[in-house]
Amino acid sequence: MVSRARLKSILTGLALYAMAAAIVGYFGVNAYTGKYGLNARQELDQEIIALTSELAQLKRERARSEQRVSLLRSEKIDPDMLDERARFQLDYVHPRDLVRMIPAN
Repeated sequence: MVSRARLKSILTGLALYAMAAAIVGYFGVNAYTGKYGLNARQELDQEIIALTSELAQLKRERARSEQRVSLLRSEKIDPDMLDERARFQLDYVHPRDLVRMIPAN
């Protein structure tokens, strides 16, 4: 009887340690690969960098567009810009302009 009780206490202790190790392992794996884990954090940082550079590019593009629009405002119309836009929209060409035809593939 003594050996069976001793065996039971050893197995119970081992089972508790194994369960504790499994729980710690589970949380460890999730801390590394989970939705908010270390890998996800690195991916989010890379996405933040990419989106920040895209935002900067879009801001530069918007500034260029706003500058072109400001040249067409009625208070200070740039004659060259007005001429360019009118020719583009009406598909007109000045007789002295050089037109280059690009064949479609």
